This record gives sequence, structure tokens and C-alpha cells, in this order.
Amino acid sequence: MSYLKAFKNTNMKKIDFRALYVLVVLLSFGCTRTEEDLPEALFPATSDVFIDNFIGLGSDFYFPYLGAKPDVFSVDRSEGFESEASIRIDVPNADDPGGGFAGAIFRIDGIGRNLSDYNALTFYARASQAATIGEVGFGQDFEGDIHRAFLSNLDFTTNWKKFIIPIPDPEKLLQEKGVFQFAAGGIGAEGQEVGYTFWLDEIKFENLPEVAQPLPQISGGNNATESAFNGITIPITGLNVIYNVDGTDVSVNAAPAYFNFSTSDESVASVGENGVITLNSTGSATITASIGEGANEMSALGSVAVTSTGEFDFAPTPPARDADDVVAIFSDVYNKVNVANYNGFFQFATTQGGAIDILGDDIISYTDLNFVSINIFDAATVDVTDMTHMHLDVYVRETVDPSDFIRLELINNDGGGSTQSAASVQLQTYSPLLEGRWVSYDIPMTDFASIGTPDDIDLIFFVSDGTISSIYIDNVYFYR
Repeated sequence: MSYLKAFKNTNMKKIDFRALYVLVVLLSFGCTRTEEDLPEALFPATSDVFIDNFIGLGSDFYFPYLGAKPDVFSVDRSEGFESEASIRIDVPNADDPGGGFAGAIFRIDGIGRNLSDYNALTFYARASQAATIGEVGFGQDFEGDIHRAFLSNLDFTTNWKKFIIPIPDPEKLLQEKGVFQFAAGGIGAEGQEVGYTFWLDEIKFENLPEVAQPLPQISGGNNATESAFNGITIPITGLNVIYNVDGTDVSVNAAPAYFNFSTSDESVASVGENGVITLNSTGSATITASIGEGANEMSALGSVAVTSTGEFDFAPTPPARDADDVVAIFSDVYNKVNVANYNGFFQFATTQGGAIDILGDDIISYTDLNFVSINIFDAATVDVTDMTHMHLDVYVRETVDPSDFIRLELINNDGGGSTQSAASVQLQTYSPLLEGRWVSYDIPMTDFASIGTPDDIDLIFFVSDGTISSIYIDNVYFYR
């Protein structure tokens, strides 16, 4: 600056120190900034994730999914897209003792990135043979997965090809740590899938003009209807944004946090940022949504019309039993074992929900059910060898067709190998599944004979294969 130059060129003996003092004071006042004047702190806007090597992720960035084989990932220094390095993923066989599929997230080890200037995640990929990859995306960080977005069923070939995953709303990604995720199973008949290898390269965020015409949707773009009771929560499903990418429609599965939800009657039904509707009182309301703010706001196609018919119809209260005669998994009456969770969110499972509280009463609520498990890994050994029956109450929240079913499966000792065993029954063989009514099941343990000695129950699966998607479950316990 000119005043510094003048100061340096002045004969020190001739300086008027009074004038210098006034100058310093004036400069000090001129440079003073209030907190409001300071710009908002921004996180790094680094776009590259992997360009022949990982960029800015830190040293601890690779986290496999539960149930995935952990050691499928490496950096291949002999293969790459127009280079000699890429990420190599070795998808295992379905019966691999280390895990039956490949899946993980890449999460920044440190502060996140400001990705608001980009509209897509892009990467190049090829495989050792033609294969369909279950999921590829970003925003999953195992710390809430707030801004997760992904594409399903990507077709990899033996040639390198560029893939584009549009970002539903870039303005949301101001501090994102989850910069990549993938999940892939083997090829072949279910349970007999054979592994293969695929490579990933040039993973980065870009701003592409060919990503255009976003169309956000809730309920898959349909006007869905739901009927339930006061206090019930209902997750909004079918959240996606369809983009035109070079003339091709690309549908991105988007987390609820990308959407702005609204309700026609807050007193009847409110909806949170997590996309979960809470029924507050008897009546009807319609939930709609949009993406973006101000001039960039776009209304979402689809809605959810909800009706509360009044107070919740609770499951029958279990009878009084001696503590030694019960091993309770989920109950407000008996002391429960230590359950890790009521929805492990296994990869490839669509099921949403888990344990919820309705007016002080615990209940399990599942929607989008294809399969789900109660995971009892955290408990001491759950030994039900001396129990004679398993009890549970089931409430189906939709029309039941003749072909609908729910299969109940027990897994003993999930350590795997020769010590693991399983057994299953179809609930409807004991009592019909009924719409809008609780049905109690008391299943003899002898019907689980193929499990052998049930001395370490770790998993309880409910499987419908999508034939039934919305249920409540209560009072899950073993007894004698």
C-alpha cells in the first residue's frame, strides 16, 4: 500500500510522530469489521475424490457395510482409465465366509467439503464381465446419511464408460463427508452368485450442462393414501429426482433432507425434515413437497393423503408369566434382552422403520417391507433351549391378497461357518394374515427343529418379498 511505501522512504529523523499516530488510529478504525461483516466460513470445494489416487480423504476413509466382505478393495496400479491406476473391487461369491457381497462408503477423514458448485458425481468404470451393480452414490457417511443420493442397478461392461449421478440439490451439500458409496453382489441364481471384479477411476464432482430438467417426486410420483391412528408415524417413501442427462432419463434416489415438506393441516398431520409424518388428531391432511429455495424451488410430483381414524388399536396385553419362563425380545410387559436394533438396514433391503413409541407404548412399525431383521448381537447369549413356544402379534396395514405371506426366520449363532443354523415358518399357516386387525401367533419351537439347539439366537427375520409392505409387530418373546 502507498502509506507503507511512504513510511519506508521517509527519513526517520523527520517523522512527525503525532501525524503518524493519527494515521495509525484512522487505519485501525477503517479496518475494523463487525461479526456481521465476516463472510460465512466455507469448507474446501475440492472436487476430486480419486484421480489415480485418493485426494484429500485422509488416512481412515473406507468403511464396509454390515455383512459385506471387508477386504474387497485395493488400488490397482496396472489398470485405469487412460492411466495406470484405479480402484479395484473384487466382488465375492455368495457363499464367501467373509461376506456375500461387496459394499462400502468412502468418507472424508476430517472436515467435509462444500460441493454446492457442482451438479453431479461422475466416474468411469468397467468390469471383468458384464454385471449389474446394485447401488452407486454419495452422501452416505454412517453419521446420519442425511444427504444420501444414489443410482440403482448400473450396468457395467468390459469397456470403460463414464457414469453421471446428478445431485438432487447441490445447495444442501455445504459440509459433505460421504463422497462415494457402492454395493454389488455376484452374478447368477439367488444364493449361488459368482464373484467378479470391477474398476473405478476418475471419481469427481463436476458441474455439467448436460444435467438438466430435474423432476422431483415423492411417493414415486403417485398420490398415495395412508390410514392409521393418532400418534402413528409414517415415513414418506418413493423419494427421487429424475434428470435428463444427454437425452436419457436418470432417476436419483434422494434422502428426505433434499426435500421441503408441507402439510395441508398441521393439527392433523405434521411432517419433519426427515420425511416422517406424525398423525396428531382425527381427520385428513395432504402432504406435498418441493426441492430448492426461492427462484430455484420446484414442486415435487406426487403426494401423501393421510387419514387418522382416532386412537391406536394396541396389541393384546401378554399374560403374566414368571421371569424364568420368558425370554423377551420386544415387550412392554417382560424384561427384554439387549437388542442391537430392530432394523439392521441390510444392503438390498428396502424396509423402513423400526421400534417407535405410540403414546408411551413401544411398537415395531415397518413399511416398504421386503425383508428385515431384529438384530440381537449386543445381548448375552439368547438361549431359548428350554422354551416351548415363540409368540408375536402382527397387524397388517393393507389389503391382504391370497398369495401374500410373511415368513419368520430364526438364525442361531451368526458367527457363521458350520456352527450357524436357521429355521423358518410361514405365519399364515397358523392363522390368516388380516387387514386392520391384530393376529396373535404362538408357534411351537418344535416347528423350528432344523435350527438344532436354539442356544444362541442372534437374528429374527421377517420376510415378505414385497407381497406385504406395511405392518406393525408387538410382543415378540419365547416362553414355556
